[in-house]
Amino acid sequence: MGATVMFLLLATIAPFLFLQTKKMAFAVAQSILLIGMWLYFFQVTMYSDPGPFSITGAMFYLGLIGAHIAWVMFMVATVKSSSELKEKLTKEQLR
Repeated sequence: MGATVMFLLLATIAPFLFLQTKKMAFAVAQSILLIGMWLYFFQVTMYSDPGPFSITGAMFYLGLIGAHIAWVMFMVATVKSSSELKEKLTKEQLR
């Protein structure tokens, strides 16, 4: 249960990461998937388990994939914009 909550919290931050990397369409899609993720989580914890191919179940797993993509894109953008890395690359090019 703890790992699921951790992944839900990381996925909740994902739309903001998409906005940071200027991917508005992905941010909107992740926000919609996030609603399904939380609905699925509360449905499983408080009520009965939904069917194996329910819409909220699909939204849950697609939201996890979207969150993973958001975090990877954010890390790549952060490394690309690093000033120290740019300085090191320009020094290497001048040699």
